[in-house]
Amino acid sequence: MTLTVENQPDQSRYALLKDGEVVGIAEYELRDDAIVFVHTEVDPEKRERGMASQLVQTALDDVRDNTSLRLVATCPYVRRWLVDHPEYRELQRR
Repeated sequence: MTLTVENQPDQSRYALLKDGEVVGIAEYELRDDAIVFVHTEVDPEKRERGMASQLVQTALDDVRDNTSLRLVATCPYVRRWLVDHPEYRELQRR
C-alpha cells in the first residue's frame, strides 16, 4: 500500500491517495492572506489508523514550506489535530 498526499488547487483540496485512489480530502478556501481548512474526511470503508493525521500533517507541511499563508482551522478535525501538534500553531500567527 502506498499513501501519498497531493494539493489539488483546482478543487481547493489536499487529497490523500491510497495506491492512486482518492480516499481522503482536506478541503480549503483561500481568503486574502489565509488558507482556511473547512472540512477533512477519509472514506470510512477505506480508512486505516492515522490516515487523516497524515493527510493534515502533509497539507500543513506544504503550507508552511511553500506559502506565506496564515492557517485558519474551521474544520473540527484540524482544530483538534493542532491541539495535539502545537509545533504547527505558529502557522496561525503568520
